Amino acid sequence: MAITVALAGDTMLGRGVAEHLSRHGTGALFAPEIEHAVAEADLFLVNLECCISEGGAPYTRIPGKPFFFRAPPLAAKVLAGLGVDGACLANDHALDFGPEALLDTRAALTEAGIRAVGAGADETQARAATVFERRGLRIGVMAATDHPEQFAARGHEPGVAFADLKDAVPAWLTDGVRELREHTDLTLVTVHWGPNMVDRPVRHVRHAAAALVDAGADLVIGHCAHVFHGFTRRVLFDLGDFIDDYRVDPILRNDLGLLWLVTFEGHRPVRTRAIPIAVDGCRTRLADPFEYARIRFRLDGACAPFGTRIEDRGDFLDVTWPE
Repeated sequence: MAITVALAGDTMLGRGVAEHLSRHGTGALFAPEIEHAVAEADLFLVNLECCISEGGAPYTRIPGKPFFFRAPPLAAKVLAGLGVDGACLANDHALDFGPEALLDTRAALTEAGIRAVGAGADETQARAATVFERRGLRIGVMAATDHPEQFAARGHEPGVAFADLKDAVPAWLTDGVRELREHTDLTLVTVHWGPNMVDRPVRHVRHAAAALVDAGADLVIGHCAHVFHGFTRRVLFDLGDFIDDYRVDPILRNDLGLLWLVTFEGHRPVRTRAIPIAVDGCRTRLADPFEYARIRFRLDGACAPFGTRIEDRGDFLDVTWPE
């Protein structure tokens, strides 16, 4: 039985994106072609890089923290309308407006029919996997972030699933992956890791990815850098950005990204498709021909060190993995 999972990277619906939403309505954030592109997927996961709340206050335990992202409750309905099934909250913005807003986020997503993973009311909930059932198969998803440690859920304190990855992957995460694999047909691990605005995975990210695959992850899904990285059969090192209002680096062009579709047969990824997209004035659309060519060139270069060869199918970039 083949299963296709759609994946999108950093999804920031606060600040300028929230203003754009309030002025222009729910259809203003994503072009219809984006919804069409993910329609064939059995499951759609994103990294939600903001809280969804009308409450809370900016988090003050991290001196000098420059950015605080909060989206209105309507944002959850926008994601649901796009077809999002699950949202990773394990990142450095889930607690931007404190524990109250984090719990509001989980509640808003639940009300919209979207499952949250990677943050919660206590350490147990933050670290817990979620399991989706599709086509009679069980798809397990775990999430973690390697920063900031101040956001970590501890005991009965709300927060994120923090994992210090600098030296090794902590046992709670590898053991959790092994246990999840025993009870599911497909095991996905989504991780917010490494520094921002780098064009390739850093050393500890590469090592952590290998350890998670060894523990039983069928696919490791990374995000944080705001630019897409190269990938292997079982590791998407960084998905890049999906929607935001961030300053655009003229070299890295973090406004140009990819929407990912990975097809599995059993525990094996058999195909990876990457659809070029562009963030244009707080709105995500398909890339135009010039942008498409630039994205293809960059992805080719990013994949070369991993031996991954991309095929251009005209509307998307494609790898069919050999047996």
